[in-house]
Amino acid sequence: MNERNKTLITLAQQGDKDKLAQIIEENKGLIWSIVKRFLGRGYEPEDLYQIACIGFIEAIQRFDFNYDVELSTYSVQYMIGEIKKFLRDDGLIRISRSVKELGIKIKELERIYMVKTGESLCIARLSEILELPEENIYIAMEAQKTIESINAKVGDDDREIIDLLIDDEDEQSKLVDKITIRELIKKLSLRDREIINLRYFKDKTQAQVAKILGISQVHVSRIEKRILSEFKKNLLTT
Repeated sequence: MNERNKTLITLAQQGDKDKLAQIIEENKGLIWSIVKRFLGRGYEPEDLYQIACIGFIEAIQRFDFNYDVELSTYSVQYMIGEIKKFLRDDGLIRISRSVKELGIKIKELERIYMVKTGESLCIARLSEILELPEENIYIAMEAQKTIESINAKVGDDDREIIDLLIDDEDEQSKLVDKITIRELIKKLSLRDREIINLRYFKDKTQAQVAKILGISQVHVSRIEKRILSEFKKNLLTT
């Protein structure tokens, strides 16, 4: 980060409203790129922009130069979190106690199953075990998802799998998609995460991954296709 930006952020943190307004203005493109992902939910874009700005300001106030990350990257999780909080509190994303409790139960079942078998439980199998419709399982699993820190490294060399999934987009959209992918990777089961790590961060072939994990190459291929399909779907709907 250059000295000019450090000075602006420091002065804004010290209460200089003009400098705060300047930082917001200079990052307007980034803020709007976040807002665009929540359009079509019954709210005016300008209203969501103001909510995103609240998250951006919070990021400025909490920003520490020792994080070794740009403010633009650091602020994304705060803006997304603030908008999601607004939608949830306003009733669009309201999670009942029963759904929360089911989500907790599912996570525990997944943990136990992974320890015993080394594999993840699919929604269909969870539906059988819990004797509940698959849509109930899906809703509960979605409700468990939270925004995670974007500062943690992904893969040993911190490469970005997003480079394999996106084409020509503007830099702000790429930034948001990269962060979304990081969050998605962290939500994968241990086996799925290991496959992605070996394939895209360790440059292993499917045959090599199959040998390491003790499964067939066909199985690796199917899992990889499913994961990438889920990633693309989430990028389009986030």
